Amino acid sequence: MTSQRFEDIAGFHAWFADRLRDNDHEITPIALDAVGGWRTDPVSGDIGHDSGKFFSVRGLEVSTDHRSTGTWSQPIIVQPEIGILGVVIRVVDGVVHCLMQAKMEPGNVNVLQLSPTVQATRSNYTRVHRGKPVPHLEHFLAPRQGRTVFDALQSEQGSWFLHKRNRNMIVEVHEDLPEHEDFCWLRLDQVTDLLREPNLVNMDARTVLSGLPFFFAQREDDAGALHPFEHLLSWFTETKARFELSRRLVPLASLPGWHRGDGVITHADGRYFTVIGVSVRTSNREVGSWAQPMFRPVGRGLIAFLGRHVGGVFHVLVHARTEAGTHDVVEMGPTIACIPENYAGLGPHERPRFLDAVDWDAPARRHLVDVVHSEEGGRFFHAENRYVLADVGEDFPLDVPDDYCWMTPEQLTRFVRFGNHVNVAARCLLSCLVGETARLQVIGS
Repeated sequence: MTSQRFEDIAGFHAWFADRLRDNDHEITPIALDAVGGWRTDPVSGDIGHDSGKFFSVRGLEVSTDHRSTGTWSQPIIVQPEIGILGVVIRVVDGVVHCLMQAKMEPGNVNVLQLSPTVQATRSNYTRVHRGKPVPHLEHFLAPRQGRTVFDALQSEQGSWFLHKRNRNMIVEVHEDLPEHEDFCWLRLDQVTDLLREPNLVNMDARTVLSGLPFFFAQREDDAGALHPFEHLLSWFTETKARFELSRRLVPLASLPGWHRGDGVITHADGRYFTVIGVSVRTSNREVGSWAQPMFRPVGRGLIAFLGRHVGGVFHVLVHARTEAGTHDVVEMGPTIACIPENYAGLGPHERPRFLDAVDWDAPARRHLVDVVHSEEGGRFFHAENRYVLADVGEDFPLDVPDDYCWMTPEQLTRFVRFGNHVNVAARCLLSCLVGETARLQVIGS
């Protein structure tokens, strides 16, 4: 390999620190009215790019019988184009290596994070912005160079995107690739270690890495599982058929409870998120400066699987979850996915199910995964979630509501191959388990 590689994690961190120091980045929150290249429709209040590309911020009315609140309105990001999130891998001396990129996104809390080999919207890689070409794009567009290991259209955050999907890909190559100072090769065990560090491996990398088990021999049987795979597929299909979800785009300026003033869009009670503007200057992106709207959440979220052993085999509790922008009524998600601050002061029946089932701060509680990761820094400003896999013990009941189901991590991973089955929060948690399955089974033995 001709690109940077490291014998240990210390070497990676030294390189990563150099990439931050050797590039200039300046991200400044600004008023929405000052976001150059974007315009606000004088009638609807909708916000869109002058080119008609990239994305727009519009209003959405939602109605569903699968949430405690049956109807609501909110701003939503509409981005119909499908981007590419892709990781190039190579096997050297029997060890899998991943080609990763040190990439700045304006919403990252720490500016620079580890991203996939390619992370680009269609507008970016077709160079609507007239910027530099995307490195290594040739491995992800037909006729591509390399063997396709994983290729699926996957959803993004349904709470903030309407029907947004990206193409998640893993491609194996056998030849050396051109050197680039912002790219490095990492062994799989190094990637696994870095996934335990806060705000380092970005969301786009995590969702792609959830497909990495398909490079290895997948166990297709259901040995030791509480339910066979056919039962899980039937449960998911029945849940989709049982509930309803309707959405209607409406003028952004007409949303009840939302107000535009002082250069931002906020909710009347200060909850949920704020729509802001940012100005960006950077030395290592396809374009050197731009401005854009972004969503800024009110607090840190919690993304958690509750897990337990059943007959010595570890299972996680999966929720068939409906969100404002969900493509097909429900997707398989974590047991809990919320911003706890949004529910402060509310009674037990108004809070998300299972949120109070675990003492999240108890030091004795066995958290097999517990790390803070950032969300998509291209659209969300300083959005963080605490990702947790909590072993709640074998006293936790197996009997759960109809829209929840116990399955093994391997079974859930099998659904990742199919688009719009496993949501982005669950995929990001699964990525934290890459290489960890055997350890989970040993814990239960």
